[in-house]
Amino acid sequence: MVERLLPSERKRKRLIKVFAKTNPHYGKKPEERTVEELLTMGLINLDKPCGPTSHQVDSWVKDILEVSKVGHGGTLDPRVTGVLPVATGEGTKALKVLLTAGKEYVGVMRLHKNVDKNLLFSTCQGFVGDVYQTPPVRSAVKRVRRKRRIYYFDVLEVKDKEVLFRVGCEAGTYIRTLCVDIGKRLKVGAHLQELRRTKVGRLREDDAVTLHDLKDGYTLWKQDGYEAEIRRCIQPIEAAALHLPKVAVRDSAVDALCHGASLALPGVVEVDTGIKRDDTVGVITLKGELVMVGKTAMSTEEMLQKDTGVCVIPNRVIMKKGTYPKLWKKT
Repeated sequence: MVERLLPSERKRKRLIKVFAKTNPHYGKKPEERTVEELLTMGLINLDKPCGPTSHQVDSWVKDILEVSKVGHGGTLDPRVTGVLPVATGEGTKALKVLLTAGKEYVGVMRLHKNVDKNLLFSTCQGFVGDVYQTPPVRSAVKRVRRKRRIYYFDVLEVKDKEVLFRVGCEAGTYIRTLCVDIGKRLKVGAHLQELRRTKVGRLREDDAVTLHDLKDGYTLWKQDGYEAEIRRCIQPIEAAALHLPKVAVRDSAVDALCHGASLALPGVVEVDTGIKRDDTVGVITLKGELVMVGKTAMSTEEMLQKDTGVCVIPNRVIMKKGTYPKLWKKT
């Protein structure tokens, strides 16, 4: 079977605009951060169990890690399992980045009557593309009809009235509603019976950790100083932006960006391929640290060819002010 990829899993190349070096005395490669630093700004690819709410999981993570603040990206219903990104400390401000990441689910849809398999397959394929949904009554958002994108819908197995499926979709898609709509189009009725989230952008279930893993890893580090397990559980916050195309900048541009400045071309060193105007991108240092997330005012080609002008407008600053020295003047 051909591997299905979300748009956020698309591979890009990093192109060099100019050659520049980074000062080793400022900032730090994400993989070199201490456990204490990860606890203040990290990301956990958590395998949510069936039963608790996503907010209850936040509370348990907070207690396990003895931190004052955690948050999750992309709420899962109590009965739904799988990938739940949980950020620690100041890392919570990066969670909105995941709204642009595609998601994948594997689930079981129960048909209310038997249908021809060929009709089932073709009907499900008919939902690939743009769909319009109204959030369920019991949802955390306003019930307004909205458009969402289905990237792929694969029927993996059919047994009587039960359909095992895999779906890749835009964030904010209601799989429960999707199953009901498929049932309506088949004119037999259908509902979602079981669901598991297998991907959020580049975060995959194969790499997810459990609450027990997190507890064991933290205890081993706290009591014995053994770091390997807790480092496996808590990733640098940059993991939340793995799906975003990147623009790398000079050290001299970093602190201005941390203060909310737009990125101008003289600060750009490297650019990923495939960037268009109005895309969401991650702006990083030459050490790979996430400085901010913003909207592009230029394409990859324009950033490489031009020498002046604003190329990225900030949406959310991630890096702490003062991480790099101030090398800019107020006007």
